[in-house]
Amino acid sequence: MLGAIIGDIVGSVYEFSNIKTKDFELFKPDCRFTDDTVMTCAVAEAIMNGGSESNFIRSKKYGRMYPHAGYGCRFRVWLRSMDSKPYNSFGNGLAMRVSPCCWVMDCGFCARTGMWSSRDLARISASVTHNHPEGIKGALAVCDAIFIARFYSDECKRRMKKHIENEYGSDLSMSLDSIRKDYKFDETFQDSVPQAIIAFLESTDFENAIRNAISIGGDSDTIAAITGSIAEAAYGIPKEMKEKACAYLDESLKDVLRRWKKYMRSDESWMK
Repeated sequence: MLGAIIGDIVGSVYEFSNIKTKDFELFKPDCRFTDDTVMTCAVAEAIMNGGSESNFIRSKKYGRMYPHAGYGCRFRVWLRSMDSKPYNSFGNGLAMRVSPCCWVMDCGFCARTGMWSSRDLARISASVTHNHPEGIKGALAVCDAIFIARFYSDECKRRMKKHIENEYGSDLSMSLDSIRKDYKFDETFQDSVPQAIIAFLESTDFENAIRNAISIGGDSDTIAAITGSIAEAAYGIPKEMKEKACAYLDESLKDVLRRWKKYMRSDESWMK
């Protein structure tokens, strides 16, 4: 979850001012959290409240708390509306917010049975807004990538590439160099999630993954949020990066993180 937030914050200044290099300042003074962070926290809140469809719908309150965070037009309408029906989108917004769903999947169940634990939370978190089959597929692809990174450790990249290509038909054969050459802003699952996964597949550590993601251009904060969510599962996050990212959050979002860490029974010592 925090990996997605870090990717969002670092990428926020490059979304509309792409930088086609990995040599840049990570945490610039004008960096900020965007809708990617807000809605990732909203998903975590929904899970902590029970994880039902109504919990995910009610978590739209976080979007209303931050009305200028940078939402897409159709999502903004959904936030403001009293009608909470989904709007058949296949954008990448659900892929950037799905990471909390993957951390409550039971690795032990997979180890005992050889079967994956339920991905229902990821599916529900997507379908309350992005109920197009391609949209749900985007959320599940990122969910699977994070789970594979958690469960398989050293072998995760090979397994992840094979699984995502076979299960979702994504082309992960491109190199970052080939993507970087012509890649432009694209908010669809089909042309942003595979690129974000490739940024992870070519990475060597968490920071390198974030740099990879931003260096290709496009929807930089969301690409980096997706890559960061996968990289966190594979590498962990350096404490210094956790602390720097936390400084960009307000108390309401920090409170979600604190409660999430407690919910997950994780170390909270980095949180200031």
